[in-house]
Amino acid sequence: MTQADWRTTIEIVPRAVFVAEQSDPAAGRYAFGYEIGIYNHSAIPVTLLDRHWLIDHGNGEIVEVSGEGVVGETPTIAPGNLHRYRSGAIIQTPAGCMWGDYGFISQDGERFRVAIPRFDLIAPRAYRVEH
Repeated sequence: MTQADWRTTIEIVPRAVFVAEQSDPAAGRYAFGYEIGIYNHSAIPVTLLDRHWLIDHGNGEIVEVSGEGVVGETPTIAPGNLHRYRSGAIIQTPAGCMWGDYGFISQDGERFRVAIPRFDLIAPRAYRVEH
């Protein structure tokens, strides 16, 4: 398959929630949990090898995070199956966003990357500190 084919057969669905109990707006700490769903719509198993994230803190600072696997795992996703995992991020303002890509290898040994769609990290108005 081509890189473009893989982008349409591996679907990445992110969802984020604000975590009030781990946040401290007065200290510039806004915590978010996120869940990522990775759907394999292809006809062969794929293994997630690595991740590359860009985290926009909403104040002009963008942090790059790369590493092996996700949450300590390199899951293999069978055809027609879904892999979900949960993780978190802390940003310095009440509104930011994340995006990036995952590196995979197919059962056939083909390596490819799939974009993680941009998703927002937004604290409810009650947790925003006005400057």
